[in-house]
Amino acid sequence: MKITSYEKTDDGVVIFTEDGRFFIQGCGPKILRCVYTKKDRILQESALTIRRPSCPPLKVSGEGDGLRIRAQKASLEICKKTGQFTFRKPDGTLLLELSGQELSDTPVEVYSTGKEKPVIERVKTVDGERSFVKNLAPRTDHMAYRAKLYFSWQDEEQIHGLGQGEEGIYDYRGNVQYLYQHNMRIPIPFLVSDRGYGILADCGSLMTFGDDARGSYLFLDTVEQLDYYFIAGDTLDEIVSGFRTLTGKAVMLPKWAFGYVQSKEAYKSQQELVDVAKEYRKRKVPLDCIVQDWLTWEDGCWGNKVVDKTRYPDLPQAMEELHRMHVHTMVSVWPNMNGGTENHKEFEEAGYLLHDLSTYDAFQEEARKMYWKQAEKDLFFGGFDSWWCDSTEPFSGADWNGGELREPWERYALVGGEHKKFLGPLKANLYAAAHAKGIYENQRMAAPDKRVLNLTRSGYASSQRYGTVLWSGDTCATWKNFKIQITEGLNFCMSGMPYWTLDIGGFFTVREKWQNRGCSCNTDPAPKWFWKGDYEEGVRDLGYRELYVRWFQYGAFLPMFRSHGTDTPREIWNFGEPGEMFYDALLSALHLRYRLMPYIYSLAGMVYWEDYTMLRSLLFDFSQDKTAGRVDREFMFGSSLLICPVTEPMYYEKESRPLNREKTWKCYLPKGAGWYGLQDGNYYEGGQWIEAKADISSIPVFVKAGSILPMERGLTYAQEEVDSALEFHIYPGRDVCFTLYEDAGDGYDYEQGRCNRISLKWTDGERLLEIGAAQYDFLQSIKHRKCVAVCSGIRKEFIYKGEPMKVSL
Repeated sequence: MKITSYEKTDDGVVIFTEDGRFFIQGCGPKILRCVYTKKDRILQESALTIRRPSCPPLKVSGEGDGLRIRAQKASLEICKKTGQFTFRKPDGTLLLELSGQELSDTPVEVYSTGKEKPVIERVKTVDGERSFVKNLAPRTDHMAYRAKLYFSWQDEEQIHGLGQGEEGIYDYRGNVQYLYQHNMRIPIPFLVSDRGYGILADCGSLMTFGDDARGSYLFLDTVEQLDYYFIAGDTLDEIVSGFRTLTGKAVMLPKWAFGYVQSKEAYKSQQELVDVAKEYRKRKVPLDCIVQDWLTWEDGCWGNKVVDKTRYPDLPQAMEELHRMHVHTMVSVWPNMNGGTENHKEFEEAGYLLHDLSTYDAFQEEARKMYWKQAEKDLFFGGFDSWWCDSTEPFSGADWNGGELREPWERYALVGGEHKKFLGPLKANLYAAAHAKGIYENQRMAAPDKRVLNLTRSGYASSQRYGTVLWSGDTCATWKNFKIQITEGLNFCMSGMPYWTLDIGGFFTVREKWQNRGCSCNTDPAPKWFWKGDYEEGVRDLGYRELYVRWFQYGAFLPMFRSHGTDTPREIWNFGEPGEMFYDALLSALHLRYRLMPYIYSLAGMVYWEDYTMLRSLLFDFSQDKTAGRVDREFMFGSSLLICPVTEPMYYEKESRPLNREKTWKCYLPKGAGWYGLQDGNYYEGGQWIEAKADISSIPVFVKAGSILPMERGLTYAQEEVDSALEFHIYPGRDVCFTLYEDAGDGYDYEQGRCNRISLKWTDGERLLEIGAAQYDFLQSIKHRKCVAVCSGIRKEFIYKGEPMKVSL
């Protein structure tokens, strides 16, 4: 693609070629926007509603056969003869070569029944009731492009991100990944390299990443122009910060969202919700939220946001009782509704349904307002604190059915085709983000002092703006799947998204056993490819209890700590009683989670203030350690804790068959730091594999030398006021800084700076802890509170008055 000329404009550089034009725009010191089009103008509309920051003008120079475009900390060289792009650091270090960029014409098709009456088939599936309009027909709306971006990787370069899949691929080199919305799939159009850059595609269509014998490329199914952002960074944190600079800052979640969330499929009445919470409080087992899954509606009224008054006769009274116990609540809502329900009729009369005639059109602002008003009437005014926006893909075609898993390309075509049909090819991946936007914006208007929390099964770049936590979908209970989940969570958070969780214990526990799950819609007895749990007896199987405990211990170090699933109960007392090993192990994990609450909430503060990532691949902090960079089942939880989940049985196989094996686990300790065992305090040098103790009581967790861990004792809910001292646990070995974060725990005053960001500084050689000032008083604030600093067995108590102070140890 030969360059013919170029011109510098007020906002960038336009480059003319024999086959279209490029546009290069600076969006920060390390961010370059690159557009390729064959049309006569550059479009500024963004599929991701990207916010492009202003920056100093780009510097342009034509040198021989090359054209060089420079931002402050990144540069682009374009070969005039071939049009090849080469991105470099300011010192000339190679970051990425693009070997080609392609656009080919493609029609944008829209579907309708024309003037014919819709022929609707209702299908009852495990994933809800679905409507299929049988007589839809396509017509061409206008022409757009299929686009392809070709990569030339460096030797041994690793590629990560792209959201969350279901195969457990950590490094995408040598693999193909299909980016489409589906149960257990959350595509994010952002990849990152271990060489110090990321690529964000401003694209709402289906996509494919390929790296095989046919080449290395990113394929975009339908775009108006090829529009992407090159983000350079010396660290993965800098690259992620660039992603959020463009797609939006992640907002603070309510503090209680970082406590324990108890869920299952499904509590069936308001009294059951209250009784479960009472049992947790009676046992003094920590709990912050109980979840009402689907079926709040009357039988046959799928997706209706009007509660069944026979089972929820006085919802506000039940919610008030739960709130008196300091238990928050979450309720499941769906974007699709059965015909004939009150909600459906309202949408139908207003013309706000997609042409499956079941799902509301979240792309229309007035439709989003209507959806909120419906959810507000019974559910929000009824006292529910947060949302579980389930099935937000929301089209699965025939894939979420049948006994055999189809081939990856078949599923992509089948499910992606459904999304193209009902959402349009340009918006095939955008529905969940639009839905979340409506929940967030309308709740903030209705209740400006109450933070939005939305647990949602699907999302996209920009979802983090809207108070979302993404979860991995309807997984099954096997050790293999547990391992896969760890890897997928790491890639999801390397995709720039801060909040992710899963169904602790796997959603499906049994194998090929279709059960009636609470309503007449689930009557198909045929086996399903996804219903593949290994434990027919559920919690009665000691093998499942062990798997659940290990999953639970891992879940204690996720941004949201949440149990959920079907087939078998999930409350702690179903796994034994006090004094029994599984019960005690679960209780120990819960207590540790709450002990770490000041640390965890400080990490959440960093997510907002510093674009931080809590759930961290080892590439974030140990990019120079090649071994660490390829470890896909260990991770850092914040800057201090190395988590090594146990992903194999040690006590029981399925069907309660005993095992006889060593209760140890092989762990890699990254080099460049020393490490202390969290449980025993033993010290280890980094850069080695060790065999760590791993009996059922805990999984191996190590603290990086040079860490400050703020901790509390005695919490049974996240915002409980306790009399015990706030503890600063210092792990010596190097100087370190940490910021203790405090705010009201709810509301949005933090956006105006009403919060405490208290600096903690440890000087190792002087054994000195310096604590900065705190301006505000909050519930649980350390201001005027007794504190204790602990280091190497030395304890020193003090009162912190909100003023800078020093503590020698």
